[in-house]
Amino acid sequence: MKNRQSLFAYILLAVFIIGGLAYFFAPFPPGKKAVDAVSSTPPSTAGFVKEGEIVFLRNGQKIKKIDVEIAENEAEQSKGLMYRPYLPDSAGMLFIFNDSAPRNFWMKNTIIPLDIMYVDAGKKIISIAKNTKPYSEESVPSLGNAQYVVEVNAGFSERHDIKTGDAISF
Repeated sequence: MKNRQSLFAYILLAVFIIGGLAYFFAPFPPGKKAVDAVSSTPPSTAGFVKEGEIVFLRNGQKIKKIDVEIAENEAEQSKGLMYRPYLPDSAGMLFIFNDSAPRNFWMKNTIIPLDIMYVDAGKKIISIAKNTKPYSEESVPSLGNAQYVVEVNAGFSERHDIKTGDAISF
């Protein structure tokens, strides 16, 4: 009987030690299971998915073309480029709103710095917030009514000489 109790105690101790080590070295936050981590990971971390193209124009002449993902509903617009560790330089996100109004964006949960271009209903760039600060909860306002917003990597507008007054086509 004593040997059986000792064996049970050793097995129980081994289970606790292995369980503790697995918990300590687990790649998932406490309280999360592997299934939760996969299903709760925002799709945006999976990588860029081309859904369209934008051409930047000045006086009707093409400046630059990029591939874009499109955020056209409230859920996609709320998430934007949050949680992305990387965005190709030839890519961005186009936000399409139902109306033209003053817009405010922020960088909460956004890992990479961005240039945020606010575009009016006529598809003219009305303001550019350059090199926005990652993770910032500070409001980044449009400087007028915007119906569209384009987010690209920080420095994109400088590298490609994109300015307020230029236009987009998509």
